[in-house]
Amino acid sequence: MEKYSVVIRPLVTEQSTHLANAKGAYAFEVNPKANKIEVKQAIEKTYNVKVRKVRTANRIGKIRRRGRLFGRKTNWKKAIVYLEKEYHIDLF
Repeated sequence: MEKYSVVIRPLVTEQSTHLANAKGAYAFEVNPKANKIEVKQAIEKTYNVKVRKVRTANRIGKIRRRGRLFGRKTNWKKAIVYLEKEYHIDLF
């Protein structure tokens, strides 16, 4: 898988901002077919950092209703990337 198709976007939320400041961990939405090794390589090449570990979670899409019709949002994958102490990513 190409490195630019692995990482979809960074997740900028209150919790991810706190994780970045406290533990040096950054959250990203990644391709659901990507594994931890591909995520690690993509982050290292894209942001020029050294990744210590990667944690992934498959997120189930929520059920949404519009009138009497029900639908489901798409499933997606979240990766939390822990960097070495001397590295950081400027997302904001």
